[in-house]
Amino acid sequence: MAYFEHDGCSLHYEEYGQGDPLVLVHGLGSSCQDWEYQVPALAEHYRVILVDVRGHGRSDKPRERYSIAGFSADLIALFEHLNLGPVHLVGLSMGGMIGFQTAVDHPALLRSLCIVNSAPEVKLRSPDDYLQWAKRWGLARLLSPATVGKALGAKLFPKPGQTELRQKMAERWARNDKRAYAASFDAIVGWGVRERLSRITCPTLIISADRDYTPVALKEQYTALIPNARLAVIADSRHATPLDQPQTFNQTLLQFLAAVPTSTKDH
Repeated sequence: MAYFEHDGCSLHYEEYGQGDPLVLVHGLGSSCQDWEYQVPALAEHYRVILVDVRGHGRSDKPRERYSIAGFSADLIALFEHLNLGPVHLVGLSMGGMIGFQTAVDHPALLRSLCIVNSAPEVKLRSPDDYLQWAKRWGLARLLSPATVGKALGAKLFPKPGQTELRQKMAERWARNDKRAYAASFDAIVGWGVRERLSRITCPTLIISADRDYTPVALKEQYTALIPNARLAVIADSRHATPLDQPQTFNQTLLQFLAAVPTSTKDH
């Protein structure tokens, strides 16, 4: 197990394979483990690097306010720690927000960007937005991580054949630090870089499940704001696309990466 230090925090990461660096960033309340179906396929072609975001997995969970910009700074510190040139960056949900933040602040650090079931802002505008936020905020603080994990598993993996995925979700979520989860949730609300999307210069792939929390139309809107971006919709999938449609996800990502101009060294 590998760790590096940044801003008083010990952060856990894992490496697999060889080639150009491909960094994967998980979502809220998750960890490196959520990429288990990606690592074997991607590590055949790339140096795959997974990281546990501050407050998650095996990384430290400092008692402090978290922010998407802070998570991005941790990620850049990892690039420096491993002496990485421009990287291929993939982010799921909150990891996608961290990806957006990194891409608008430091475009030169990325060779490509892939955003999965995410958005470039989480702004509360309508009364319903505030109601939904208050509900989720309350549940995150009132319910145990184990209870939340069971409910999420049932929502994300409702099919009879997805029993194992439901169990994994419940078990992994139960290991969350409740306070760190709440702090990470707070970091998302009110965040946004939508007005700066034109700064993203690298090839960008937006992946949306057809049954994600937010509609495909929302992804179409922000894809149009990014100069070199396209949208791919994955059918029969919900928010955790890398877990519920791993083969289609891996194939979609690998095809995109193969078309990105390569570095001087071959894969």
